[in-house]
Amino acid sequence: MAVYRTVVVGTDGSDSSFAAVDRAAGVAADAGAKLVVVCAYYPASKHDVEQAQDELGDEAYQVVGSAPAEDTLQSARDRAVKAGAKDIETIAMTGEPVHALRKVVHETSADLLVVGNRGLNTLAGRILGSVPAEVARKSGVDVLIVHTT
Repeated sequence: MAVYRTVVVGTDGSDSSFAAVDRAAGVAADAGAKLVVVCAYYPASKHDVEQAQDELGDEAYQVVGSAPAEDTLQSARDRAVKAGAKDIETIAMTGEPVHALRKVVHETSADLLVVGNRGLNTLAGRILGSVPAEVARKSGVDVLIVHTT
């Protein structure tokens, strides 16, 4: 069985993504691996955020703005420490989540990517694609999709 050296996990601050952080931190702790927590965000005005929330409703879970991203990463780091991870790096990255995760996996030479399964079983996820489905197809490394919903 392969031992992971670098584990990347994505979070958007949702309960689902924090469950993925917990699992990734446990895997990293067990393997003595570095944990890299990534939060992709979109810079936007308050008007844009309100409009997106009105249109997306319950699906409006992606992080918008760097301050919420940094808060999300701090919460994720705290959870990772509680789960036993020792070597933790956090990265806030502007842009779309799949691209951000793939870029960080490449830049850190990660050998495991962990995401929650949110979006896999929704109509929008089946039609438009979801973060877990996209990274599983495109990441080029092992992907652990954590059952979080």
